[in-house]
Amino acid sequence: MKTVISASRRTDLPAFFPEFVAAALTSERAAVAGPGGRVRDVDLSPGAVHSIVFWSKDFSRLIGNAAGLRDAVRKYDQIYLLFTVTGLGGTRIERGAPRPDEALAQLPALVELAGDPRRVSLRFDPVVFWREGGGVRTNLGFFERAAAAAARARLTDVRFSLTQWYGKAARRAKAHGFDYIDPPEEEKLEAARRLAAVAAGHGLKLHACAQDFLARVPGVEPSSCIDGRLLQALHPRHEAASAAKDKGQRPECGCTASIDIGSYAQSCAHGCLYCYANPKI
Repeated sequence: MKTVISASRRTDLPAFFPEFVAAALTSERAAVAGPGGRVRDVDLSPGAVHSIVFWSKDFSRLIGNAAGLRDAVRKYDQIYLLFTVTGLGGTRIERGAPRPDEALAQLPALVELAGDPRRVSLRFDPVVFWREGGGVRTNLGFFERAAAAAARARLTDVRFSLTQWYGKAARRAKAHGFDYIDPPEEEKLEAARRLAAVAAGHGLKLHACAQDFLARVPGVEPSSCIDGRLLQALHPRHEAASAAKDKGQRPECGCTASIDIGSYAQSCAHGCLYCYANPKI
């Protein structure tokens, strides 16, 4: 069975490391340092790769063929694009990410690049709550604009999560004077209800990423951001992809098996305060 390649959960490869990805795809090999430091040699020959799943907050360099990346992906049967837009780009929460309108403007080009709107999924991830100016603020209200843009681009799926403040991110937020809020469960469910209503109004399927309790809300399904069954269905020849759970992910993560070619040593410059990885901030 061919392998699904993830590029990448660990850092934003399309935005900041297109040279690395283009070189790996051109040579058809990648030496990848995993979280434990072990280096893995990954076969990237088209005969071994089922699909390449790209994760990014900014696909402009892929769209613009930086380092020949767009040319390099043409020889592969299928790419799938997970595009994160939270409405917080350019703020102190995501200092280096594109501003919202600039990001959403990439959607038509992404659909063209993927060849099918079902191969592009918008990630409204995460929803953030914080205190500022004597009140509570959130990016929840931006979802209407994001969903409308996704619907205009003929996307079918949107994924979301609520911020999980891991220790590293909580310490970073405190160091930057960011007064985040982790709401009680009922408020989180109410946020999911609001998102579900907006998504339904735009004909979009809404998936909750690695937070199964949110699926108690009608209209919300657990997410498989990398979904071998979907990738098989969308594949030009419907070639089989693994439907087994990715054992390297969190218990509530619904993703199926893939090999990630990114590294935590490749620090991301979006500078998101909530990031669980290794941002430049």
